[in-house]
Amino acid sequence: MGVGSRRGFLKAASATAAVLAAGKGHSAWAAGKAAQVWATSGSKRYAKQDALGWKPVSDVRADAIVLNPTAPRQEILGFGGALTDATCYVLSQLKADERAAVMHELFAPEEMALNVCRTCIGASDYSRSAYTFDESETPDPELKKFSIDHDKGYILPMLREARKANPELYLFSSPWTPPGWMKTGGSMLGGAMRKHSYAPYAQYFLKFLEAYKAEGVEINAVTVQNEVDADQDSRMPACLWGQEYEIEFVKWHLGPTLRSAGYGTKIWVLDHNYALWGRAIAELSDADAYQFIDGIAWHGYAGDVGAMSRVHEAFPQKSAYWTEGGPDITAPDYLTDWSKWGETFTGIANNWARSITAWNVALDEKGNPNIGPFPCGGMITIDNASHRVTRSGQYWAFAHFSRHVKRGARVIESNTVDGHPGAVSHAAFRNPDGSMVVVLANRGAERRVQVMLGAESLEVELAADSLQTLQWA
Repeated sequence: MGVGSRRGFLKAASATAAVLAAGKGHSAWAAGKAAQVWATSGSKRYAKQDALGWKPVSDVRADAIVLNPTAPRQEILGFGGALTDATCYVLSQLKADERAAVMHELFAPEEMALNVCRTCIGASDYSRSAYTFDESETPDPELKKFSIDHDKGYILPMLREARKANPELYLFSSPWTPPGWMKTGGSMLGGAMRKHSYAPYAQYFLKFLEAYKAEGVEINAVTVQNEVDADQDSRMPACLWGQEYEIEFVKWHLGPTLRSAGYGTKIWVLDHNYALWGRAIAELSDADAYQFIDGIAWHGYAGDVGAMSRVHEAFPQKSAYWTEGGPDITAPDYLTDWSKWGETFTGIANNWARSITAWNVALDEKGNPNIGPFPCGGMITIDNASHRVTRSGQYWAFAHFSRHVKRGARVIESNTVDGHPGAVSHAAFRNPDGSMVVVLANRGAERRVQVMLGAESLEVELAADSLQTLQWA
């Protein structure tokens, strides 16, 4: 045996002994309990597979995935998508029986169980028109023109139907822009927030929460601004917020206003990309703002997912929520990119996020309605003429999480033996009922992966470009 081979052999043998010794304390988690399996690959879509039995470990591969249920991490709030003006309109155009079937599939606890969804405070780029709840040619600081009448047509009815399908639906809401008269430039499109608008804007949020509640739709959390440092070149509803502006607004206006009104609505800040993790730390470092901030809302368009862990390490008492990310309907793999999204979601879960919320739940076959410059696709597509439903790769990725990981579950540690990222992405969870869930995302060639729990393991065959969910009680 050569020196290199011997070194590798000794390292593997040492790893086997260490893993088996560490596993003695929790081997009972696996003993005798077969793992149920669901797979997506090739022509399979979330298809039930033969159950896998646990076997005593004899060899431990360097890339084996080791589960540690004794090290629980963040508590899961749930999974969902954005119920934008566009999404609600597309759903509203279905016949009652068609829509009932779609809403049941998406939201019912025994189906996709989507339960953390986003709404828009006024228009986003995925709206049929640009609007806020108080547009005026002249300033209206007393908000005499405030009205949510626009949303009564089809947005509020769809939100009520979604919550009827899933009574545990958690809704958070984000503005793309304040009313134009509150901003530089006086327009809903682009521009920046003005300090003298803080007080009326805090009241604007309160009026929104009150008006929605009066319509039977309670909002559980709000973000200050969608994408705080993007004005999108004035091509869509958007608004720039300086870092100090968001801090001042939360600590002197929005937080105190909601608290004094008796609202427990949570406040999330940033609502933008990983690349802005330094800003998140700065905002939480302000003691007066800190008391009102429940957590950070994250997007994944720029930067690295590890940014969420950096902020968590600095402020472990604050939560992380992943609030936007969607497919491009013009991409050739729009219908089949499930392993990409599976890898994305495992990374989010392993970096402390409590929820994962996609962009539009549903759009039409052209990615419309859309008044903005960016092509997106829905989690599902609903054809305008035929009302046929097409499910995206992102939809199938969500199925592997949302159908199994329940609210109140805890993420548990899952690491490879050698400590290096393996070819297979993975995330593990323990549900409130004690059942265990592991999601495996394989973006490469067909392979076999070893999943270890204590002194027992599963041998899992993964097809190329595939997702698998394992669950056992």
